[in-house]
Amino acid sequence: MPVTKILIANRGEIAVRIARAAAERGIPTVAVHPEDDAASLHVRVADEARALPGQGVAAYLDIDAVIEAARAAGADAIHPGYGFLAENASFARRCAEAGLTFIGPTPEQLELFGDKVRARALAEECGVPVMPGTMEIGRASLDEAEAFFRSLDGAAAIVKAVAGGGGRGMRVVRSLDDLEESIERASAEARAAFGDGSVYLERLVEA
Repeated sequence: MPVTKILIANRGEIAVRIARAAAERGIPTVAVHPEDDAASLHVRVADEARALPGQGVAAYLDIDAVIEAARAAGADAIHPGYGFLAENASFARRCAEAGLTFIGPTPEQLELFGDKVRARALAEECGVPVMPGTMEIGRASLDEAEAFFRSLDGAAAIVKAVAGGGGRGMRVVRSLDDLEESIERASAEARAAFGDGSVYLERLVEA
């Protein structure tokens, strides 16, 4: 069925661009905002707006509130933009359960590409070149991580969060002496940011 009204689960430039693109196609849009964002441009360019509980970024991450806003507004689709809930497989699944079209990848695709080790494995299966790397360090011993680092023959490595994004859960390693501490720190940061401390190693490409 064609989309008849879109709730934009975002703010700022991307929300404005989505609203304008929808308007060009004659599709009305609904903006969402916490109280402290009520005067923002994305609210003014949408056809209507719905308030979210809370303040700041946290309000845009409230899945229950966003879905309830879509229902209340009579929207039949949600566009997540980028950031916030855009790569959240649980959100995409909740939209489907609520009878709302999620304008983006499927929950299964989001889960796959939210796991960098699985995404690397798929790329390799498809013949896409990837940088040399390890499996998840949680499944490998420190000895294996050290063996991989030595195999780089003087090149640096980077520890990456399996479930990470936005530069969090990453540490550059230039010396074998720093490897264990870098893994521990990256893992702790990833656990705090994403609820998952799994990390892996990859050869670092330096400009």
